[in-house]
Formats: sequence, structure tokens, C-alpha cells
Amino acid sequence: MDKFMKEAINQARKSLSEGGIPIGSALVRKGKLVAAGHNKRVQEKNPILHGEMDCLNNAGRIGSYRNTVIYSTLMPCYMCAGTIVQFKIPKVIVAENKTFEGAWRFMQEHGVEVVNLQDEGCIKMMEQFIAERPDLWWEDIGELES
Repeated sequence: MDKFMKEAINQARKSLSEGGIPIGSALVRKGKLVAAGHNKRVQEKNPILHGEMDCLNNAGRIGSYRNTVIYSTLMPCYMCAGTIVQFKIPKVIVAENKTFEGAWRFMQEHGVEVVNLQDEGCIKMMEQFIAERPDLWWEDIGELES
């Protein structure tokens, strides 16, 4: 596993330690880390602050994203995938999509290369989180019943 996915995983663990959802992300340009972030929906009471969104927010204005790669510990949802497509990020490397299928087809249909590692450690981390905090999980993916 490369150092950028390790950074995304560290971000996921940070979110979990803060009482949040264990999803982390890292943005890379030309082999250098531009920014990292993690899901802060719970911590900041912000419904759109998924890991990828926090990472891009932390990157700030970098001009073009066309020569970047975004890493995520979980397959991006449609909101995050839409941002990836909008910013023309050409490649997404994800740790897994066993626990959440996400929007990989949508990204591929829009020319984004999607690499799925199916990392057992990340799968176990998400499975454990979902089992322990189903309320937060269902809220995060927009499936919580009102």
C-alpha cells in the first residue's frame, strides 16, 4: 500500500477517534500530497463534509485538478463523485467498496479512472463501525428513516 492511501487511512482513524465516521481522503499532485481530510459530518454538524469534500476544502484553490489523484478509504458517494467529475480529477484510488458500492460507475462513465484495492483492513474498519453505529452510518449515506 502506498503512502497516500496510508494517509487516507490515518485520516479515517482520526475521524473515528473524534467520534465521527471513519472515512479519509488524500489529494495528490505529481507524487506530492496536496491535502488530506476526513469525514467531519458529526464533528462539525455539516451534512456535506464527507472525507473527499473535506480534503478538497483543505486543498483550497489550486487552479486545475486535471493532474491530480484523489485517494479515499471508501468508494465516493454521488455527491463526492459529482465534485470529482466537475473538477475533472482524472483518477480515484479507493480502499474498498464492499461496505458501500458508491458511485464508481458514474465516475467511470464520466472518464474517471477508478482503482479499487478492496483492502481488508478498511473493509473491517467500516464493517465494525456500521455494526456499532448504524444510526450515524445510515444518516451519512442519506438512508436514515425520519
